[in-house]
Amino acid sequence: MPVINRTADLQTELTAWRHDFHRHPELAYEEQRTADLVALRLEAMGIDVVRGLGGTGVLGIIEGKGVSSTRAVGLRADMDALPILETSGVDYPSENPGVMHACGHDGHTSMLLGAARLLAENRNFSGKVYLIFQPAEEGGAGAARMMADGLFRDYPMQAVFALHNLPGLPVGNMALCQGPAMASSDTFYMTISGRGGHAALPHKAVDPVLIASQLIVAAQALVSRQTDPLKSAVLSVCQLEAGHTTNVIPQEVKLAGTIRTLDPDVRSATVASFERLATSLVDGFGGQVTIQWEEDAYPATINHDSQMALSQRAAEAVVGPERLDTKAQPLMASEDFAFMLNEVPGSYAFLGNGDSAGLHDPAYVFNDEAMPYGVSYLVRIAEEALRE
Repeated sequence: MPVINRTADLQTELTAWRHDFHRHPELAYEEQRTADLVALRLEAMGIDVVRGLGGTGVLGIIEGKGVSSTRAVGLRADMDALPILETSGVDYPSENPGVMHACGHDGHTSMLLGAARLLAENRNFSGKVYLIFQPAEEGGAGAARMMADGLFRDYPMQAVFALHNLPGLPVGNMALCQGPAMASSDTFYMTISGRGGHAALPHKAVDPVLIASQLIVAAQALVSRQTDPLKSAVLSVCQLEAGHTTNVIPQEVKLAGTIRTLDPDVRSATVASFERLATSLVDGFGGQVTIQWEEDAYPATINHDSQMALSQRAAEAVVGPERLDTKAQPLMASEDFAFMLNEVPGSYAFLGNGDSAGLHDPAYVFNDEAMPYGVSYLVRIAEEALRE
């Protein structure tokens, strides 16, 4: 595979960096040690560093040696871990009980550091490369917070790029999605109130458990009967809390879950239909309902055509066209890189992680052999975007 030779030479150092990050995982907005190490390593490479964007975010700035240019691109990696108890069996496990890098962000951070090393050594481009080390991807909307702190306002970029490892895709392979790559995610918290009573006298109560059960089933019709079958939507109720004993109909039931879509119009229509259905159905049974939506809901991650073409050229240069899937199916999971793509054109690529446990699985292991491909891709896409 035509990875950059210097990248292969860095494999031992890349692996050591990742294993260290893996042993010391930090949750969203708590990535202080991780950010400190990232900043320290960037500075040792002669790269200018900005701290504090998005709380614990780090921004590296590399100036090219080509003709003077105002052009700039961003390369982004996420740094946070997940509240998961690790069962991977690796000999460098998390030393923070109940916290684990179960999504490969330790690998993403290490690959961007490797790309930083090569870009700073060669500077074979005109303009600037911004290295965006982002906090709080896992539900904290760290991308949005970095932007609110002036990421794109103070450091203008013409394009922004990111990649994510993908279990099941062989190492040395990459995948690109035309248009949507990952889904939006709208999280709801619902309370259905009825009238409690004795389990033997249901006619004197308004049973919120029955109402909730009817709503959960009815809500699936929003996907099967109100969504274009050629488009995608997933409505999942993932939490249900009701009652404390076996002979009392409770006063209320709490539900929580997510709605995920790939199309902004489908997203808004499904959310509105869900609220309308919940209100009318609960009212029809004589109950009351309140719905709260989580702030900073993630939009769909939608690639831009021009940047996708650039990504394809860079990926083909690294893994070869025979190992690049340019028509990959999008994932219904969510990614807050979507906030950046709503502001600046860019693309999001997938990197093969081999036959590993799935993302967010306590047995998940990032494949170190994937890193030279990821680093080479990041370097090539920056140089291609900023070619004289």
